[in-house]
Amino acid sequence: MKAYIFPGQGAQFTGMGKELYDSNEKVKSLFDQANQILGFRITDTMFTGTADELKQTNVTQPAIFIHSVAAALAGNDFAPDMVAGHSLGEFSSLVANKALSFEDALKLVAKRAQAMQRACEINPSTMAAVLGLDDNKVEEICASIKEEIVVPANYNCPGQLVISGSMKGIGIAIEKLKAAGAKRALPLQVGGAFHSPLMEPAREELAKAIESTHFSIPICPVYQNVNALPSKDVSVIKKNLIDQLTSPVRWTQCVQNMVKDGGNIFIECGPGKVLQGLVKKIAAEVEARSI
Repeated sequence: MKAYIFPGQGAQFTGMGKELYDSNEKVKSLFDQANQILGFRITDTMFTGTADELKQTNVTQPAIFIHSVAAALAGNDFAPDMVAGHSLGEFSSLVANKALSFEDALKLVAKRAQAMQRACEINPSTMAAVLGLDDNKVEEICASIKEEIVVPANYNCPGQLVISGSMKGIGIAIEKLKAAGAKRALPLQVGGAFHSPLMEPAREELAKAIESTHFSIPICPVYQNVNALPSKDVSVIKKNLIDQLTSPVRWTQCVQNMVKDGGNIFIECGPGKVLQGLVKKIAAEVEARSI
């Protein structure tokens, strides 16, 4: 079964989408439509912008979304049996399975980016990557820090978990994680504590937009970040999409469930191949456990 997967923030690079734009009329039309919807030429930044320009929140998230959807729809053989997206990528996956129109999804992505930026300004915060430590141990250490907000944010693959929280809380957690035997525990260059309670202002803002947007019954299940479970129920999809901002991305569990449900061909749509690497590690562990 074919599983189409879509990347999140961090996959951007200068020149992203340019080759598709130049070689495919369907993609060119989609990109031109995006410029009109957003009210500025995001394609100029995608094709020739600097790394710093691409890091701007109002550019990064729409750019990755646009590229991802274009990559999926560029050919005539797009036929997913299941879809999933990492954080922002969940919006791309919902266009791919026809739950959302491209226009509506892009408007939500733009609003999401703006809302997250405002939440970051309200509560200065950050994230850190933790490598080489069992998930349970990371969760235990996060829970032990009572005076600050520190929570698991991205379950990327076995042995790779990203935590999110206040500046002070992340600093305390890094020291505790290193002492517990983590191979690496290092702060990330991000704007704030994504997928944590500190994103509550953004969740409230995005909720109104999602609730007022039309969703269709999808053509195949989406495995959502919040609970890693497949769904074709529009009300469930909406709720999980809203809760995603303050809940961890359970990517490891999503892939595990997709493999168990018959997903054996994973096709990554969008800039880069980060998710393919994660899928290989997750799938290898699923296979090892079944032996």
